[in-house]
Amino acid sequence: MDELQRLIGDLVIANRILAKEDVVDAYGHVSIRHPSKPDHYLLSRSLSPEFVTADDIIEFKLDGTPVNDSRPGYLERYIHGAVYEARPDVNAVIHSHAEAVLPFSISKTPMCCVAHVASDMGTHVPVWDIDEKFGDATNLLVINMDQGRDMAKKLGKNSVVLMRGHGFAAAADGLLKLVRLSVYLPRNARILMAAIQMGEFKAMSENEIKKRQDFRAGSPEMQRGWEFWAKRAGCGEMLKSSKGGV
Repeated sequence: MDELQRLIGDLVIANRILAKEDVVDAYGHVSIRHPSKPDHYLLSRSLSPEFVTADDIIEFKLDGTPVNDSRPGYLERYIHGAVYEARPDVNAVIHSHAEAVLPFSISKTPMCCVAHVASDMGTHVPVWDIDEKFGDATNLLVINMDQGRDMAKKLGKNSVVLMRGHGFAAAADGLLKLVRLSVYLPRNARILMAAIQMGEFKAMSENEIKKRQDFRAGSPEMQRGWEFWAKRAGCGEMLKSSKGGV
């Protein structure tokens, strides 16, 4: 099995995990940068993540154009291409509508890291409001590269950007890290919401967050999570043919 096939296997596992962990439902999508063509990325055809197989993966150019494939793609695939275009360090991108994060996208209360397991979210989570540049005539979806690039600009060098009244997009240097981030981000949001209701709380410091981010994809700690989530999602048998933790 070559590297591309292994990566596609990992991408299928990631789709199943994210569906099982309620990060995505019928909607939402996750992609990886093509391993040998940095100006291309791999993303499923328009399909609920729980049902994605290797045969559903399509190669796209950064502008969202599919390569030799006529099947319909996700309407918001421009999120992925715009982030890859702006961030050479990024190899995996997700878009999710996880409802736990939505209150922080429409209020003045900022999202911050309060749970150590969510430290991959980083120290700052900006909010992108499509209305600021494109007015209120949109349906809040990112349906072209202009909108995608504006969102990617707001993401900046951060790991997560909230999308007002919509959800979030997140980026990482590897797929396993992105999956872990995406699983724990909504949980962090729920913990933060509960703490706010209780009164004063203490968020993680910048140094604490950086220390937590020392973990690498190949570490036993990271691989343990990947195996756990894959087996919970019913695709543990795919781990035998998947590199895991890319």
